[in-house]
Amino acid sequence: MDSLQAGDPRYLKRRVKGCTLDVHPTERALIVQYEVEATVLGELGNPMVGERKECQKIIRLKSLNAHTDTSSLARKVVEECRLIHSSKLLEVEQLLFYLQNRKPTNDNQEKKRISPGDFTPYAGVELDEEASINSIDAYVELLYEDIQEKIRGATLIFQLARNPDNLEELIQNETALGALARVLREDWKQSVDLATTIIYVFFCFSSFSQFHGLVTHFKIGALCMNIIEHELKRYDLWQDELQKKKKAYEEFSENLNLKKEHEKSFRKYQSLLTKQEQILRVALGLLLNLAEDTRTELKMRNKNIVHMLVKILDREDEELLLVVVSFLKKLSIFLENKNDMAETFAVEKLARLVPCEHEELLSTNLRLLLNLSFDTSLRSQMVQTGLLPKVSSLLADEGQRQLSMCILYHISMDDRFKSMFAETDCIPQLMKMVFDCGEEIDVELISLCINLAANKSNARVICEGNGLKMLMKRAVKLKDVLVMKMIRNLSQHNGTTKSLFLDHVGDLAAQISEEAAEEFVIECLGTLANLTIPDLDWALVLKEYNLVPYLKDRLKPGSAEDDLILEVVIMIGTVSIDDSCAAMLAKSGIIPALIELLNAQQEDDEFVCQIVYVFYQMVFHKATRDVIVKDTQAPAYLIDLMHDSNAEIRKVCDNTLDIIAEYDEEWGKKIQNEKFRWYNGQWLEMVENRPMDEAGEPFLFGEDGESFIGDRDILERPDLFYSAEGIVSADGAISPEFYADFQNGELGQTAHMSSVSEQFVPADRPVSAYGFRPDEQFFYNYNTASR
Repeated sequence: MDSLQAGDPRYLKRRVKGCTLDVHPTERALIVQYEVEATVLGELGNPMVGERKECQKIIRLKSLNAHTDTSSLARKVVEECRLIHSSKLLEVEQLLFYLQNRKPTNDNQEKKRISPGDFTPYAGVELDEEASINSIDAYVELLYEDIQEKIRGATLIFQLARNPDNLEELIQNETALGALARVLREDWKQSVDLATTIIYVFFCFSSFSQFHGLVTHFKIGALCMNIIEHELKRYDLWQDELQKKKKAYEEFSENLNLKKEHEKSFRKYQSLLTKQEQILRVALGLLLNLAEDTRTELKMRNKNIVHMLVKILDREDEELLLVVVSFLKKLSIFLENKNDMAETFAVEKLARLVPCEHEELLSTNLRLLLNLSFDTSLRSQMVQTGLLPKVSSLLADEGQRQLSMCILYHISMDDRFKSMFAETDCIPQLMKMVFDCGEEIDVELISLCINLAANKSNARVICEGNGLKMLMKRAVKLKDVLVMKMIRNLSQHNGTTKSLFLDHVGDLAAQISEEAAEEFVIECLGTLANLTIPDLDWALVLKEYNLVPYLKDRLKPGSAEDDLILEVVIMIGTVSIDDSCAAMLAKSGIIPALIELLNAQQEDDEFVCQIVYVFYQMVFHKATRDVIVKDTQAPAYLIDLMHDSNAEIRKVCDNTLDIIAEYDEEWGKKIQNEKFRWYNGQWLEMVENRPMDEAGEPFLFGEDGESFIGDRDILERPDLFYSAEGIVSADGAISPEFYADFQNGELGQTAHMSSVSEQFVPADRPVSAYGFRPDEQFFYNYNTASR
């Protein structure tokens, strides 16, 4: 030390640079950010070691108010704070002026931003003295005394820890933190006040991510889990004891001693409960902060943290419930935790808190319910516990409206619960919100309305008064695709709802043009296609709005998006129900266009099914039957599709071929031969695939090994032949030749057949993934691809 070598460091040079100013986000204060550069110089003055550190200083301006002279205050700030150069005087004055005129933060809005550490602060045990960071060693010594002195020492350290500026210095004092951890581990059962105060010290550290390693090092998290578990068991014992004394008092109500004892026990219980809820709140707050690391959170989950939290939901303390619900919300994003909540019936306990006066608790609770509502079974629990009317009532609360709508949207996705919305005040409120909003409508709002419109009961409520008229007005004026999608859902319900659309057919037809946006035209076409109303004169609509050329042009493959072309086909199927419309379309050459489209889209079941339905409508009418049967190859396509793998296509094909076979003798024979050939091929395939030497076929042979068909010829099966309904009986009593006699006109007067229009009833429109149906989800994307 006495003889320094040449070049050893002799001097320390410290320089402050890069000072910047900003305002505090919430307080009336200035934030000074600067950089300290420390350089160690050698004997000759050359720099040897250098270090930089970013620092921050907060200048709180308690005297700043609306009447403060900002110029004078700015000069005072610059004079007293050496970090701020005099050249920044004007900047300081501008920042002060901003702070002076900044609007105070809305307390309610602030509360909605849930921060794990921001619940009611713990005042600690009352002391007359004020803690000083310089006396930390004296406070640590108190931790080695009796319980009262330990509480005093822990409280003084807690006072220091509450100031974030002291945490950096406290973390350097490993002796103090080690002593606190030791006392908590050894004495937490002896004093709730002592345990609460020490946990709060570590909670202050846990509020900052960089100190989590320190808290984990002393195993405070595991200790908190043990404390929570122990306190919950104590609570159960208190409850049992209180119930016993209450029961004894109720049985012997005249005994005044029992009454006094019960009242005394209840007061003691309330006092103990207050302290217990305080320690539970801080312990859970600390764990919630540590759960920032998912590995730590997994350890908590393995120790049944979810079950503990759900159990605490029965409490009444709103601040404790806020921490519990916040913790559950964080945990709910993982499948395993969500399943634990389902097992413990958490939804039933959460429903109790909706609604509640504590805005922050209500908001957090709704966010948790929203997370859980993604699960189908938990949505069922929500409905069963009566949450639907409760959440619907929150639509009137602007602060909770968005969350409420999202939860209701998830519930509305389930067809089982759609009709329940009609029994609440949800739909009138939603309609009011739709009409009150400007040109832009919230996607959550309209999505919910689209789902609800798919139910007949809801549709009736929506259309009450001028509901449908107002929706049509908005959709047409703003060309709103989503509102039109809602209207399309309304149009699918038979009865009074559908008849209301008679007044709006012209408005819808007027939107169908090449200039209009495709998405909007798709919804308009889909709505018109749903209007199977007997009183509607489709021929007049097609002529007045010149729709036939548009429909024909859109049938060309590639002329538009597949979604639009499919809606055009469905529309043609609807208007073809009318005789005059079918004739008009047939004369326009629309049938060859449909056949061309069928060739192009033969792999798409949606297109095939809807085109075949159009053919069915065409052959059903006498005016267009000849065009389909004699002038096109449509029957040949129908024969090819007769045994399609899609049941809906087979059904429509069978109905169409039945009419063709009765009407045209030549096609009837072809259809008969095709059916026979197919059934025969099925039989041969079955026989070829059956192992002949295998006796393990109990259903093909009787008990003695004799075949069930006996000695009859295998081909003598009337059900393998073409059977027209009402001509060949199912039991085969009438031979297949009967059909040929009928075709040749040899049937005679005794077997009178009614006309085609009387014999065959039009088949229902085949289901389509592009049309909305009550048993499916309804808020589709516009450009859903086929298959």
